[in-house]
Amino acid sequence: MRRPLLIIFLTLVVNLIGFGIIIPLLPLYAESFGASPIVVGLLFASYSLSQLVASPALGALSDRWGRRPVLILSLLGTVVSFVMLALASSVPWLFAARLVDGFSGGNISTARAYVADITTEDERAKAYGLIGAAFGIGFVLGPALSGAFAHVSYTAPIWLAAAITIVATALAWAWLPETVHRGAANPGPFWSGLRRAFRRPRLRRLLVVDLIYWSAFAVFQGTFALFCARRFGFDVPHTGYVLSVFGVLGVLVQVGLVPRVVGRLGERRAFVMGLLLAAIGWGGAALAHSVPLFLVSLVPAGIGGGLCTPSMTSLISRQASPEEQGSVQGAASSLESLGRAIGPVWGNGVLQLAGAGAAFGSGALVLASLALVMVGRAASDQGASRAAA
Repeated sequence: MRRPLLIIFLTLVVNLIGFGIIIPLLPLYAESFGASPIVVGLLFASYSLSQLVASPALGALSDRWGRRPVLILSLLGTVVSFVMLALASSVPWLFAARLVDGFSGGNISTARAYVADITTEDERAKAYGLIGAAFGIGFVLGPALSGAFAHVSYTAPIWLAAAITIVATALAWAWLPETVHRGAANPGPFWSGLRRAFRRPRLRRLLVVDLIYWSAFAVFQGTFALFCARRFGFDVPHTGYVLSVFGVLGVLVQVGLVPRVVGRLGERRAFVMGLLLAAIGWGGAALAHSVPLFLVSLVPAGIGGGLCTPSMTSLISRQASPEEQGSVQGAASSLESLGRAIGPVWGNGVLQLAGAGAAFGSGALVLASLALVMVGRAASDQGASRAAA
């Protein structure tokens, strides 16, 4: 692995360990302040909506000023948000902490643009697989640490997340080299970035698919802890340990399976395969009423998600020139943030009104439908190509 790619990978791993610590904790932490499932969904949504506003501007600024300073700025914002979260005394304080994190949270879109700077198109899917592996490692160690430190108190894992993110900031400051590429991008608001991206038919279709995928995926992420608490009686440690095992699977898929499957099938087919596997896994989890069956269902869900994310990211990156990678990835990240805002509200609303299984089942149904649409679209494009020939 080349040194810049290794450093961005290590920076993301450390940062995502901090993020992974929060995932199993936040819903139950919010409930301790009296939050309902729908309020928990809105708490997740507040973070994602603020990211939606900030990501295109941060992506464009990374094109103009460089990836390194924007990445460091976003990491510092995350540290501040964790401190606010640990000191919170009410639900409004929880919302304030998540908003601060969201508005400064351009680290993933900036990292994607950084990877696009230092790789060729043929290398990109594999490199994005490494970013996915960083997520996997973060979701192995983060939830496990959350479970271990939650035995002390709810706030102990949050303070740990703040400390770990400081380490990620120091890594980026000390060792992350700036890419040579600079652009003349104009940092614009969410709508202007999307307008530019949506003028291109191919990119527009990919971005809509990306939005739907992340909305459905966020149903599972946003309701996972409450689903496990209601159906199986899990507390933060049990939820953290399950998510940690799930993260191990994600690492294996991203490192071992993604390059082979994408190399053989291409990004589009790998994405469709991932959608179908994820739909099967989450649909099975919705029907599972025993812990062993639930854990078995998480296997195809993990493999499917591991295939989808780097494949879609690579497809989107192919539609952008080197000078606009930050802007395009920022627009994509904003739509993903919109999806992550829609999903938890949708999922927790369904959970509160119709039960935990209905929340997972609705997300699985959307993923399966999206796979069918992608297959139909591919068949239509092939037919049009033959007619033109």
